[in-house]
Amino acid sequence: MTAFSVGALILAFLVTLIEYSEVVILIYALGAERGALRYAAVGAAVGSAVVAAIAIGAGSALVTLPSSELLGASAIVLFAFGIFLFRSTLRSYRRARAPPSTPGPKIAPPVHFAGGFTVGAIETTEAVVVLLPLAAGGQPVAAVAGALAAGASLAIAVALVHERIRRIKTPWLKLGATSLLFSFATFWAGEALHVPWPYGEVFLIPLFVVALLIVRGAIEAGLRRTRPVPA
Repeated sequence: MTAFSVGALILAFLVTLIEYSEVVILIYALGAERGALRYAAVGAAVGSAVVAAIAIGAGSALVTLPSSELLGASAIVLFAFGIFLFRSTLRSYRRARAPPSTPGPKIAPPVHFAGGFTVGAIETTEAVVVLLPLAAGGQPVAAVAGALAAGASLAIAVALVHERIRRIKTPWLKLGATSLLFSFATFWAGEALHVPWPYGEVFLIPLFVVALLIVRGAIEAGLRRTRPVPA
């Protein structure tokens, strides 16, 4: 076994921080519907735990999993959930402009749980694919220490900003959440099809901007369709 490597520690920290930052972002997206955050968060925790258990039990065999199929299936799940959340977002904008007499239907908790499970499983798998080679290369302590440090840092950051995120107006939060789901779904679908995204995950930024414009335009079109026609 080689000596403890600070480089391996930093790599494990950064990889885990990046992957689980995406988990946190998507969990807030999945939980944008009122009261749904806990279901999405529990789903993500279970998904992460399942993959972590597989990684511990199967070791390097996890690297051989067909990632393209996994990413493709996850993209389909996020696209489907994005459609559900878009309908909820449109209702939120309608309520903000002209509150209805009765509340609209909510997305079922199992759907939030399934979305969170998918996100947690995917991102944990991506982190494990990097952490396992570090451990196999003689740096198990650095890999585990870096991952734990990243997890602790992210948990503290989320605890500090959680209430600020909750104060964001519901229509705006849902608009951003829906756009995030579609942008991640598009990115993962592209990876499953081996699309060479420029600059890797940095390309999520322009994808999000495009998704935001499309979703906002679709919401405005939906609002115009429901406005009363003047006599």
